Amino acid sequence: MQNFVKSYSKSYENIKEYAYTTRKDMKRYFKWLLHRDAEGFFVAELCNSAQSSASSASAIGFIACDANWFSPFECCVVGEIHELFVVPEMRGRGVGNALLQRGLAYFYEKNLHIAELWVGISNHAQKFYEKAGFKGAEIVGK
Repeated sequence: MQNFVKSYSKSYENIKEYAYTTRKDMKRYFKWLLHRDAEGFFVAELCNSAQSSASSASAIGFIACDANWFSPFECCVVGEIHELFVVPEMRGRGVGNALLQRGLAYFYEKNLHIAELWVGISNHAQKFYEKAGFKGAEIVGK
């Protein structure tokens, strides 16, 4: 959980309008994500090549997928990506794409062929998702 909170906080430094800002809220969010679908929670880690132990790895990105999400737009259960973030210093290196592809593969394993997500209207990640094949639909909230 500490790796999640640290990486989440770092990742949302420049877009705080879309983020939980207190450690308490971040921890609550982490627990909610795991409760929704623990099997759909994936972590990207950077391993120190000098040491191969797990303790030398640092979390650089997360994706929280939910294979139990009922979509009011599709009127059925779909794969929902609740969260995907990569720490700023590791962006542009394919980490986000690798996490996204793992999440989509997870949905496919669960026999879900529709994936949804929400992204803030002023969040620069919109281009990332469009490049991956997602299409804009409804505008709701921020």
